[in-house]
Amino acid sequence: MDNALEIDHLTKHYPKFDLTDVSFAVPQGSITGFIGRNGAGKTTTLKSIMNLLHYEQGEIKIFNERMKDNELKLKQEIAFSLSELNYYPNVTIKKLTKVTSKFYENFSYETFNKLCSRWNLDQNKKLEQLSSGMKVKYSLAVALSHNAKLLILDEPTSGLDPVSRAEITDLFIDLVKDGTRSILFSTHITSDLDKCADHIVYINDGKIIFTGTKDNLINGYALLRIDPEAMDEQLKVTFISSKEQFGQIIALVKKEHVINKPGVKVLTPSIEDIMQYSEEGEGYEKITL
Repeated sequence: MDNALEIDHLTKHYPKFDLTDVSFAVPQGSITGFIGRNGAGKTTTLKSIMNLLHYEQGEIKIFNERMKDNELKLKQEIAFSLSELNYYPNVTIKKLTKVTSKFYENFSYETFNKLCSRWNLDQNKKLEQLSSGMKVKYSLAVALSHNAKLLILDEPTSGLDPVSRAEITDLFIDLVKDGTRSILFSTHITSDLDKCADHIVYINDGKIIFTGTKDNLINGYALLRIDPEAMDEQLKVTFISSKEQFGQIIALVKKEHVINKPGVKVLTPSIEDIMQYSEEGEGYEKITL
């Protein structure tokens, strides 16, 4: 499978934070979720991809071309949105789009107008009058109107209600159906990834600790619900971390460490379970498969 994006050994130093040897790829036609707690390095990585900040080491390729060598050309193929839109809040969508469209050689107002109609975006509304969900749709409408092939979105579902989040994740699935578009989006709402992502990149403290398919991540772990009388040292040594809940012990373990015995129920963990229990354990390095 070809990659829409490749990052190799990206390193960025700040006085109190380091992005260290970050490497991962976004396969063509995929929805890749970029997860990690706040301050883990997600936004720094996304800005580095777009060459918006200086980094000390590493190489970034978009569609197999080096970003630093072909920035102007490649940015015609990319839609980039940092968190929620907040620039020019008092300007209408119509006026903002008129300015934005000038940056793209192939911007189609016909496509943009159709998408605004489809998504009930009133172009006479000011940006500050749009809900968070409508701002995401506006970003996507602009992206699709210049036929972007790679969408890089920072926390696009943050602040949305569950219905709006489901609408946006369904839209993501629809956008990549034909295999020509790819999406990388950062989020701390891991339930959205359960619904739409097929690949996961997990960053913690500036380091990538997992990159691969969502299925490989989830299938590498098991969540155990253990009755107190079934608990013993043989079980305990397999735990990445555990907690007590409703009179039972809940523990995350590697799939190969599962022990089947009476009083132990084996469940499939969610991405949130894996993230939460791994970071509470002795070391998040254990997540590497």
